[in-house]
Amino acid sequence: MNRSASLRKQPLILIVDDEPDILDLLQYNLKKEKYDTIVALDGQEGIEKAQFHQPDLIVLDIMMPRLDGLEAVKSLRQNANLREIPILMLTARGSEADHVVGLDSGADIYLSKPISIPVFLSQVKALLRGVNHPGTSPNILKLGDLVIDKDRYEARLKDVESPVHLARKEFDLLFFLAQKPGRVFSRQELLDRVWGSDVYVVDRTVDVHIRKIREKIGDHYIETVKGVGYRLASRLDEN
Repeated sequence: MNRSASLRKQPLILIVDDEPDILDLLQYNLKKEKYDTIVALDGQEGIEKAQFHQPDLIVLDIMMPRLDGLEAVKSLRQNANLREIPILMLTARGSEADHVVGLDSGADIYLSKPISIPVFLSQVKALLRGVNHPGTSPNILKLGDLVIDKDRYEARLKDVESPVHLARKEFDLLFFLAQKPGRVFSRQELLDRVWGSDVYVVDRTVDVHIRKIREKIGDHYIETVKGVGYRLASRLDEN
């Protein structure tokens, strides 16, 4: 890494796309908002630059040479030093099924081309607001066998040595539910509170993230309330 992320005056955003026009457009508008940017032309170069620069946010296309965006996201999420970096997937694939595949791969937000610059910038700001900064107050929640530490952006299960590897929005969603065990939240409430009301994502986004959290920590922590939404099981807080 060529400089410490903690010493940056402005967030650093890595843009990974093989279309020069898109790179120029995004760089121009991000720099107008006082963000620093670096670029990569394919998924493999994107991973290499992410490892070297440790950006605060990655904007990633899907259809690229050498390594496509879906495989790049999976690789980033498997890297202990990179897995917590928020990822905005920006692609020409716009169907709901494509959204689900993109979120399943590990992206935090999925945005379709052609892009709206105001929407793009609002989602960049929303993701950067969720980045944990040094010096914040401790936020540790214990729920049964699960400990959620917001300072470390880390979840641990009792008697399991390694932390649970959660993508940033998976962690944000789990932490939000864990603050109010037993309270039921609709999908729209969760979208508004975790992703932000100024961010456009489909309802299935919540379902995908809940499923991925359950796969990692177990099915019994988050309950589905049919026809309403989700809640963290209140009985866990009694242990």
